Amino acid sequence: MNNFIKIFLLGSSLFFGGCFEVDTPDKIVAVGGHIVVDLDAATVKKSLLDDNVPGVSKETTVYGYKAYKIPYLTTDEEGEQVSASGLMVVPTGMPSLVYQIGLSLVSDSHATILADDAAPTVLAQKGADPRSSALIFSSIAGFVTLQADYIGFGDSRAHYHPFILKKSSVNATIDFIAAAQNFAKENNIKLNGQLFLTGYSEGGYTALATLQAIEQAKKISVTMTAPMAGPYELYPLAKDILSKPELSAPSFITNLAYSYAIAHNQPLSSVIQEPYTSQLPDLLGGEYDLLEVNAELTSTTTGENGLFQPLFVSNLLNSSNSWFSKALVDNSVDDWSPKTPVRLLHCQGDTFIPYQISVDTLNKMNQNGANDVEIMPVEPLLDLTQKIGHSACGLLAYRLTAQMFATIRKNTMKY
Repeated sequence: MNNFIKIFLLGSSLFFGGCFEVDTPDKIVAVGGHIVVDLDAATVKKSLLDDNVPGVSKETTVYGYKAYKIPYLTTDEEGEQVSASGLMVVPTGMPSLVYQIGLSLVSDSHATILADDAAPTVLAQKGADPRSSALIFSSIAGFVTLQADYIGFGDSRAHYHPFILKKSSVNATIDFIAAAQNFAKENNIKLNGQLFLTGYSEGGYTALATLQAIEQAKKISVTMTAPMAGPYELYPLAKDILSKPELSAPSFITNLAYSYAIAHNQPLSSVIQEPYTSQLPDLLGGEYDLLEVNAELTSTTTGENGLFQPLFVSNLLNSSNSWFSKALVDNSVDDWSPKTPVRLLHCQGDTFIPYQISVDTLNKMNQNGANDVEIMPVEPLLDLTQKIGHSACGLLAYRLTAQMFATIRKNTMKY
């Protein structure tokens, strides 16, 4: 892993360093948003070195960044307008020629969170996370990185989070891209027209759903989409999880069933058993993180002391006509034909969101006539002999994605 990342980082230095006079962007007054982080390259680099981020050495080229919280309006699952927020991270201190050409955008949809403290705009105000994807894309690879908080976090915390629901996930992402593009225009941040979509886990689902919506609307262009380890086909995944007597991470399927019940006007008591029915609004209200919620929920799937109502589980397992089964199929994003290049990154050792989901998605897309969709198994690409699980795969997948996006930018924008 270290050798690969060193090669990538050295390549980044060749793209950006040495040949041009280094300059910083014009002063941004933050019209339409406000600054939450402003760090120079030396401070960012020290943070990366202190945290022993793989591949980062004293010779590595690292850029500073300014991060802005941008408020915007979007639409929820019920069609109601919501005041939302997102983080826009702009690299600083890059060669002046880069700012003359314009910066490329990466819309990075974040992975599953439950605590509002983990939302991008909230987290940023606590200081730089040396292993965050925003630093990978902005400080190391030189992209403008966009991270929507999602509905239910940040400025929309009072709203329930529509977990892996297509319409609201897409709306929150596309509306934030538009808000960020407008912010860039008002603040003299020159963009070059390139837009990349990516995200991990829930974010991988959101990235692919966003591409599907963009292609249907035909209003903006996407250069490439690289979803990572997302639950693209939901019905078989939910059936697999609920067919087992024990839940390895009960918060995932509980959050899914909870948000779907709200969105489809189903009584929560018909889905979840007490005492958890009464506890869920508080547990999923933004105060508790994934580990804390998992600790409060039973791992027993159903039955007398189980988490889910037996009839709810039985209906899902035995019928594709239950409301939950139909909703899962309707919100899946695996069965269509993208026109934009798509690279599905996934670790083969992932048992939480199984690698087979990406394989099935690739096959369906190819059968539908897609001509530029590929799967990228992370371990072989990094020459790793051991299989990597879902949590550990994220940083590796992001590194590969950043390298891939930077290569495309180099070939087209010449930096």
